[in-house]
Amino acid sequence: MATVVRSIDRLRDSIAPFLAFFTGPFAKLNKNPDVANFAVGNPQDYPMPAYVDALREQLVPRRRDWFAYKDSEPKSQITVARGLSKRTGMKWDPADVAMTNGGFAALAVAMRALVEPGDEVIFLSPPWFFYEFMVLAAGGVPVRLHLAPPAFEPDMAEIAAAITPRTRALIFNSPHNPSGRVYPLETLQALAATLTDASARIGHPVYLISDEPYNRILFDGRDFHTPAEAYPHTVVTYSYGKQLLAPGMRIGYLTVPPTMPDREAFRETIFVAQFATGYAFPNALLQHALEDLEKLIIDIPGMQRRRDRLVGALREIGYETTMPEGTFYVMARAPIADDVAFSDLLAKHRVLVLPGTIVEVPGWFRISLTATDEMVERGIPGFAAAYAEAGQ
Repeated sequence: MATVVRSIDRLRDSIAPFLAFFTGPFAKLNKNPDVANFAVGNPQDYPMPAYVDALREQLVPRRRDWFAYKDSEPKSQITVARGLSKRTGMKWDPADVAMTNGGFAALAVAMRALVEPGDEVIFLSPPWFFYEFMVLAAGGVPVRLHLAPPAFEPDMAEIAAAITPRTRALIFNSPHNPSGRVYPLETLQALAATLTDASARIGHPVYLISDEPYNRILFDGRDFHTPAEAYPHTVVTYSYGKQLLAPGMRIGYLTVPPTMPDREAFRETIFVAQFATGYAFPNALLQHALEDLEKLIIDIPGMQRRRDRLVGALREIGYETTMPEGTFYVMARAPIADDVAFSDLLAKHRVLVLPGTIVEVPGWFRISLTATDEMVERGIPGFAAAYAEAGQ
């Protein structure tokens, strides 16, 4: 029992900053209607009517097993494979698509399928909150490499140097949360060459886990390329919660490209891992509606306008910011070194943001563009007041 407690304690320690914020300032201010809420990528307005209509259309049962146990429904797999084939130019096989209850579950299944106790998994920091947590939960050893702001550019030499005979996988996130970088095909090709060379050196494949839930949240007409286009040993994870801005409705998938060797055997491994992870399949209603949901997406031009308005205003005030190429997020440098203290100062002026320390970018803070236009306009004076107060 003592060993279990120590393992749980280690998991808890890995997300301690996350828990401290979300049980503290976030819990206190999240539901306050007077606060301009930029903390996380939650909806701040009602869902798209077309989204609600798609669910309503599938809510009435059409046969007795409508809401029976579901794994990966063939219709869902076909829908996903068709969309991937269209976007990548590769012919995706529906049989390689494993439907999951969100992107979180897809990542957990990938870890369960790939990682043995003691295997090393590299991830790039700043990360999504739970990469380290999920590697530890799978019995792996997390290996952190840093991306320096404001460019957040991966260093291929550093990645190559970090790969050892114990390396099993590397987690790569594009479009990147929190920086908003959308890495071009040239970067992905360089990463593929690095992993190919390292795999040959250590005598086994290094898998690339491509976490890409924002791959349709793109600005300025940018194209998205998945690493699967360049590297056969890629496992793609996806969540529909971003394109639909409905993160509480859990549906996503895990898949591999048609170029992956031994992918037929990998299907069975993934299927078993979904059971071992706690029946990591999406519910029946969301799978029934997926063909319609696949066609929907939130108002990207509206979000881009919000980005332009907010970034322009922040820079005019004096903040250094990123100009995100995709995702929901803008990063801004705090005018004082302590980003947590500055986030508290912003909260005093009724602006709620995510301190950069929580996503391993100390001295910065993250702003979510899922706030409403009204929140943006209401929040700009608060950003200005906090900046002025910090300079006193």
